[in-house]
Amino acid sequence: MPQALAWDDIRFYLAVAREGSLSGAARLLDVEHSTVARRVAALEGRIGVRLFDRLPRSWALTAEGEALLIAAKRIENEALAFSRGAAATSTEHGTVRVSAPPAFASHFLMPHLAACSTRWPGITLDLVSEVRTANLHRREADLSLRFMRPTEPGLAARKLGELNFRLYAAPAWLDIPEADWRFLGYGEPLDQVPHQQWLSGFAGARPFVLRSNDLNALRQACGAGLGLAMLPAFLAHGDNTLVEIPATGLPLAREIWSVVHPDVRHSPRVRLIAGLVAELIHLHAAALT
Repeated sequence: MPQALAWDDIRFYLAVAREGSLSGAARLLDVEHSTVARRVAALEGRIGVRLFDRLPRSWALTAEGEALLIAAKRIENEALAFSRGAAATSTEHGTVRVSAPPAFASHFLMPHLAACSTRWPGITLDLVSEVRTANLHRREADLSLRFMRPTEPGLAARKLGELNFRLYAAPAWLDIPEADWRFLGYGEPLDQVPHQQWLSGFAGARPFVLRSNDLNALRQACGAGLGLAMLPAFLAHGDNTLVEIPATGLPLAREIWSVVHPDVRHSPRVRLIAGLVAELIHLHAAALT
C-alpha cells in the first residue's frame, strides 16, 4: 500500500464514478479530460487496484472500484466538513461564493452590491449565476439565494422578501385581439416553475413562439415585440419597450430565500455578505414587487 493518499486523488475517482465518463467528470471538475484520466491512473497505480473498466463511451466501476466507493464518500464528507469549518473560523477577509439565479444576480444583486462596495473591503465576491440549485453540503457556494424555500435537510434558511412576476408585452400588442396573442416562456428544466405554469394556463391553446431558460433573452424578445412574457418586476422596471398586461391572478409572488450551511453561517465574511444582501433586498423591495 502507498505511504499516503491525497484527497485530490480520491476526488477525481469520485467524479468519474458519479458521472460515468471522463468528459462528464472533466466538466464537473472544470479540467481537461486528459487530466482526469491521468489522475485516476495515478491513483490506481498507487493503491494497486483497477478502479474502472475503460469502455468506448464510458468508464464503468470495477467490483473493486464499487467496494471502495462508500469509504471514498466518507472521506469526501470529512474533507468538505473541514473546508466548511475552516471558513467558519476565518476573518472578514477572503472569498465568499454567492449562488443566485442569473438575471437576479446580474440585474439586481450586482449593481446594488457594487454601489456599496466600501462596506465589504477585503472580500472577494465570487458570484455564481446559475439556474440550478447549488449544493451547499458540497460547498459549491457559501450563500445561496433562491426563489423557493429549501427542502434539503440540514441547511439554515431565512426568508428575505418577495419577488413579483407580471405579464409584459411590447405596446403594439395592446392593439392586437387577445385571441391572436403569442407567448414567450421557459424551456426545460424551468417549465414547472409557478410563473411558467400560470402563463401556460393563461395562454391555453394560443402558441408559444419562443422558449428559453434565459430571462434576459425573454425580456429582449418581449421588448422586440415577439410576444407576451412573464417577467420579474425588477427586470421590466424602467423599460419603456414594455407595458404591463393586467390579468386575473397577477402579480404572482415568489419568495426570496437566503440559504447557508450551518457550518459556515458564523463565518464573519459570510455573515457580512448575507446581512448586506438581506438589507439590500429590504431596501429595494419596491423594485422587486
